[in-house]
Amino acid sequence: MGKQEVKTRQGERVAIVAGLRTPFARQSTEFSQVPAVDLGKMVVSEMLARTDIDAKLIEQVVFGQVVQMPEAPNIAREIVLGTGMHVHTDAYSVTRACATSFQAAVNVAESIMAGSIDIGIAGGADSSSVLPIGVSKKLAANLLALSKTKTLGQKLSILKTLSLKDLMPVPPAVAEYSTGLSMGQTAEQMAKTHGISRAEQDALAHRSHTLAAKAWKEGKIQGEVMAAFPEPYKKWIAEDNNIRHDSTLEGYAKLRPAFDRQYGSVTAANSTPLTDGAAAVLLMREGKAKELGMEILGYLRGYAFSAIGVETDMLMGPTYATAKVLANTGLELSDLTLIDMHEAFAAQALANVKMFASDKFAQENLGRSKAIGEIDMDKFNVLGGSIAYGHPFAATGARMMTQTLRELKRRGGGLALNTACAAGGLGAAMILEVE
Repeated sequence: MGKQEVKTRQGERVAIVAGLRTPFARQSTEFSQVPAVDLGKMVVSEMLARTDIDAKLIEQVVFGQVVQMPEAPNIAREIVLGTGMHVHTDAYSVTRACATSFQAAVNVAESIMAGSIDIGIAGGADSSSVLPIGVSKKLAANLLALSKTKTLGQKLSILKTLSLKDLMPVPPAVAEYSTGLSMGQTAEQMAKTHGISRAEQDALAHRSHTLAAKAWKEGKIQGEVMAAFPEPYKKWIAEDNNIRHDSTLEGYAKLRPAFDRQYGSVTAANSTPLTDGAAAVLLMREGKAKELGMEILGYLRGYAFSAIGVETDMLMGPTYATAKVLANTGLELSDLTLIDMHEAFAAQALANVKMFASDKFAQENLGRSKAIGEIDMDKFNVLGGSIAYGHPFAATGARMMTQTLRELKRRGGGLALNTACAAGGLGAAMILEVE
């Protein structure tokens, strides 16, 4: 028996009764003109319609957005105001990089456990197409100084100090603030440190696309993905557009390394693409769900978050967080029916898989006497992963939760692990249960 119980004081569990997402679209494609806040409103509005629940019963919305839009800093509140929920519905936004919607779901669950609410919505949305393009620090300072000048001469003297370079737009940063390293550079470091070959990375990417294409073909994904008719309202999208339905292993070998041109192994094809999309889950106190006659997808059994250094192995969060959640719940890896790990990069995912099975790593880093365990690949990312589906940063966790619960239900129930790495050396792990 573990030390963590995800229950109210009356012993009621936290139920996940619904989950939905938009199709995930590659940057600058079908959602090229749709900001994240509109993607979030789109998916929450559709989820409320599909569940036929009175929107005014929702007591709390916790939503996240990694690429922040200055004009809508609290995406959760904008979703409340834009989807017909009661104006008094509590709403706040969170960010935990790529694990944001896991954090949002845990926050809602903890509100239910505390008795503060009975019903809440969690999720995340991100757009890699509609971005907050900034200006250089020097231009920003000069514009501020200009606003305080009174004469033309004063204005001209300030403008003369600007060079053409100062006038160039500044896109959102892709590097870690503290180290200056990009995620791809960290993935390269992990591949080299842990001996993950280019062939292994390409094989995982091919597997991810093949399994995702198969899942769509077999009708397993359609029920959790809404059709969208985005601006400029000329065509609709009902499926993820990143999946390679004709994936061949040979095709991956043709690409050049993206981050270390001479000695690298991480390519655009064995990494997740920049993606637009949103996903949400509806959580309730178990008794409330039954009172309303809602079909329960599953239950939140346990969760844990981790934080490690950012200089090396920054994306090893799944290993650290999984060790914690298994300790919290008193479970072993062998107790799990499914394991779904976020594939930021094939190198990162495979390095984590390798460290799950390492006694040495467990003893030196996890405070365990033995390894977490060797992952049975027949349980691992059985419907494909983020390399295939895409990765709208804040939405991925909610996608994984819904996808895993539905697959567990098809298999007759059981326990599953969802886990993800995140920028800043963060990690998340969640145990889901279906009866």
